[in-house]
Amino acid sequence: MHPTFTGSSTSFPGSLKGDVVLVERFCLQKYKFSHGDVIIFRSPTNQKQMFVKRLIALPGDWIQVPESSEILQIQEGHCWVEGDNPASSLDSRSFGPIPLGLVQGRVTHVIWPPQRIGQVERKMPTGRISPY
Repeated sequence: MHPTFTGSSTSFPGSLKGDVVLVERFCLQKYKFSHGDVIIFRSPTNQKQMFVKRLIALPGDWIQVPESSEILQIQEGHCWVEGDNPASSLDSRSFGPIPLGLVQGRVTHVIWPPQRIGQVERKMPTGRISPY
């Protein structure tokens, strides 16, 4: 999710080299999400792998697929997610809409490192949702 978050190149226990974020799970009770939220979810192809991506489209939305002329409607119980760095992001452009049941929570704040502490901005790329 670069440039929104700074990743870590190490997995050494106790090492805090990348951003540490706060994940809110109350949104899961009734799937209360908004366009532009940053969510954490299990990979649709490998349940052990977790992704952090931006929520672009919700059930019933019509979306213009990037780098394509295809417009599709997001089916009930699914959402469309994309990374903030489209040149190197594995997201719905690769695996399609994801089931809402894979969502584990919404990222609300960066809590480490101290100079990056703050709320995660909700933002949407312009012109992506169609009013069909």
